[in-house]
Amino acid sequence: MNKKKRTPIDEARQMLEDVPSDPLGAVERLGEVRELIDTALNEEMAKAALEGASIRSVAVRAGLSPNAVPPRLARTSQLSSYTDIGGKVSSSSIERARYDSETGRPAPTEPMTFKPRRSN
Repeated sequence: MNKKKRTPIDEARQMLEDVPSDPLGAVERLGEVRELIDTALNEEMAKAALEGASIRSVAVRAGLSPNAVPPRLARTSQLSSYTDIGGKVSSSSIERARYDSETGRPAPTEPMTFKPRRSN
């Protein structure tokens, strides 16, 4: 069987085809769709950042504040390995991810942290 993995957008489209007529059911369904759309938006923002777009330009295109983008990028499959201790992805982390992608290096398995050379 050749089953293609469904994207969040595909799932959202299907869910929108059958929105319940009662208001509470519709609210629940639309909330589920919003979560899928947010996931898709976050993944696309990560792709754009990895292709060279700045955090600020990604934020403007998404209609978000620049401070809202780094934690959203940290939740993506592409950049979650580059998250700092604060739960965000910085511009230097994105640069590292671009470098790793270009050179074929795997993503780090631990969050990026400063490690001193010598112990005192």
